Amino acid sequence: RESITEIRDSVDGLRVTAQALLQVAAQNQRRMDMFEEEIELMKRRQAESDQRFNVLLEEVRYLIRGNQGEQEIQ
Repeated sequence: RESITEIRDSVDGLRVTAQALLQVAAQNQRRMDMFEEEIELMKRRQAESDQRFNVLLEEVRYLIRGNQGEQEIQ
């Protein structure tokens, strides 16, 4: 049969372990939040890049159509 001191030590050990696990969980949550922010930033940058690309593509198409029209006139 365990003595009261052994039970207290066991409970204290469990408490320390639980606190350590909570700290690790909090750190992991902060890291996940940071990763999610980075992913959102990357998505925004990609969307901006895609938009710039599409604008340039439309300009190139416009220039090509213009050149084709000039060649037909000549």
